[in-house]
Amino acid sequence: MKYLEKMGSRGYIDDVTIIIPTLNEEKAIGKVIGEILAEGFKKKQIIVIDGHSTDKTREIAESMGVKVILQDGKGKANAVYTGLKHARTKYVVVIDGDYTYPAKYIPLLIEKAVKEDYDEVIGARVYGRENIPLINRVGNYFLTKMFNLMFNTSLRDVLSGLYLVKKESLSNALFEMRGFSVESEIATHIVTSGGRIGEVPIEYRSRIGKKKLKILHGFHIALDIIRLTWRYNPAIFILLLALALLIPGAILGIYTGYHYFFTGVKYYVKGLIAMILLATGFNLLILSIIAIYLKRMELRLTRQLRREREA
Repeated sequence: MKYLEKMGSRGYIDDVTIIIPTLNEEKAIGKVIGEILAEGFKKKQIIVIDGHSTDKTREIAESMGVKVILQDGKGKANAVYTGLKHARTKYVVVIDGDYTYPAKYIPLLIEKAVKEDYDEVIGARVYGRENIPLINRVGNYFLTKMFNLMFNTSLRDVLSGLYLVKKESLSNALFEMRGFSVESEIATHIVTSGGRIGEVPIEYRSRIGKKKLKILHGFHIALDIIRLTWRYNPAIFILLLALALLIPGAILGIYTGYHYFFTGVKYYVKGLIAMILLATGFNLLILSIIAIYLKRMELRLTRQLRREREA
């Protein structure tokens, strides 16, 4: 509450819905809701989206006066999508229900989004990373690097379970991914539709209760990032394919050319293969460059339309 008072008017604080996806979080959900309320948010701003828990998660949340909704389908992605459908505010904050993310950072996310006009603000787990299991820490590092490479971003923690989004920025999102890939899909849509993503460094705590994220989920997220790249940024695939043809084509071409001019040995078949590889690779390279420029033109037009709409 002190931080809200320090920020002054609560106008934009009231224009936020806080979504808490849960599944059997009876040991933590009360603490999570209590922290959010202690920050000055109202009960009506909190929605617990429950994945059909078999423990007392729903009962505890309801006893604290917040809205509880059973999610559509299964998995975290469906929980977030259900929450977005029920949110009626400009901004939506998603926070895991396992007590790993301190609610004190929510006002910071809101402040950054409002003052710097971000479409999404992610709580990057910079402090307390020792509370993340080593295998998860390594996996998160590589998945974030993979996302940055595919979408030309410089994020530190694309898979954080605490983030804010401007609801309007997701109005035409496809929402095709499932499970724990929801964070990467939201970030992908924001980036490729001309939106801006910011980050706020936050602390990560040891979770209360049994963890749900397993090693296999990391492979699913990696596969989904590839699928998202194909859907939203296919130029990167065309470019990689071009390089896959150009590099061996150039090596084979140098090899056959050397023998043709210096040893007198003529490798006609190898030379023909090298020419085909180089010609195909070069055409794909040109195609990828055109696709990149078309994407940049699309982003510029999208941003211009957004500026005119908001003016």
